[in-house]
Amino acid sequence: MGVAGAERLECIDLSCPDVERLAQQLRKACLETGFFYVVNHGISEEFMAQVFEQSRKFFTLPLEEKMKVYQDENFRGYTPIFDEKLDPAKQRLGDAKEGYYIRREVSGSDPRAKDPLQGPNQWPSPDTLPEWKQTMEMYFDQAEKLSRKLIKLIALALELEESFFDKPGMFDHAMAAVRLLHYPAQASNPEEGFFGAGAHSDYGMLTLLASDGVPGLQICKEKDAKEQVWTNVQPLKGAFIVNLGDMLERWTNNLFRSTLHRVLNYGVERYSIAFFMGPNFDCIVECIPTCCSELNPSKFPPAKSGDHLLGRYKVTHKDYEAVANRKYT
Repeated sequence: MGVAGAERLECIDLSCPDVERLAQQLRKACLETGFFYVVNHGISEEFMAQVFEQSRKFFTLPLEEKMKVYQDENFRGYTPIFDEKLDPAKQRLGDAKEGYYIRREVSGSDPRAKDPLQGPNQWPSPDTLPEWKQTMEMYFDQAEKLSRKLIKLIALALELEESFFDKPGMFDHAMAAVRLLHYPAQASNPEEGFFGAGAHSDYGMLTLLASDGVPGLQICKEKDAKEQVWTNVQPLKGAFIVNLGDMLERWTNNLFRSTLHRVLNYGVERYSIAFFMGPNFDCIVECIPTCCSELNPSKFPPAKSGDHLLGRYKVTHKDYEAVANRKYT
C-alpha cells in the first residue's frame, strides 16, 4: 500500500462561458479520478474565512460544552473524536477527527419529520456563539446552490438534458448536509491502523470540500486493486475539491467514479468543511438507460438512496442503533 506523489486534478472554472467545454472537462475528470477542483464558484473567500472561524470557535469549546449538542436521533449535532470508523476492516480506533452535522431544517409539523434523519437542527447556545447559526445557515444555502449548478453540468457531461436530475422525486427534497470537521494535531500511522479518516467512498451524489490549506487528503483511483496506490490531493486556494458519490456511480453504471479516499494527519491541526449532496431519501437510483446496453448490462440493482445512506451509517457510526432508536422510543 504505497503513496505515489500528488494527483493532478482537472480545474473547472465556472466563470467560463463555454458550457460545452466545461461539460467535456468535467466528463474527463469524472472518468479518470472522480475528483476535481472548482474555482470562480461564487462563494467568496471572505465568507469562507468567516465559516472556518465559526467552526474553530465551536471546536475549541470545552468538551462538556460541545456534548450539550451531541448528535441526536436524526444525526444532527456534534460527533466526538473516534465516533466514526470509516474503514472498520483496517482501523484500530475510529477516525481521529471530531465533527458537526447540519442538515436541512424540517419542522416538527412537517409529515417528513417522522422519517429517518429528518427534523430540526441542533445549534450551540447563541450566548456562547452568537453568529454561529446564521453563518452556517448561509453557508448551507450557498453550498446547495453550487451543488445544484454542478449537478446540471454533470447531466451535460453525461450527454443528457441539463434538467435531467430536476425530475420530481430526485433532488426536490435533497439529502444535504454540512459536516464541519476538525482533525487534532495527532499523526496518523496507516501501518498501525490509525487514520484521520479511514478509506471510504462518499454515499450521495457529490461532495464539496473546503480546506484550511493543510494537506492530508489522499485518493486511490483503483479501489479494488490488490495493492492500493494512494496519491495526495493538494489544497488549492479559493477552490472547492469536489468528488463524486456512490449514487452517481450507480446511476452511471460505474462510468463516473465514486473514488476511494482517506485523510492522514501529519501532526498538524487541520480543519475542513464538507457539503454532502444526495438524492431525496425515497429516490430510487437505477442505471440511466444511456449508461447500459446488452453488452454492458446494469451492474447494480435499483436502490433507495436513503437505504444506502443509513446502511453506511450503521457500519461506520459508533452506537448507531442506540442513537437512531431514540427517535422511536
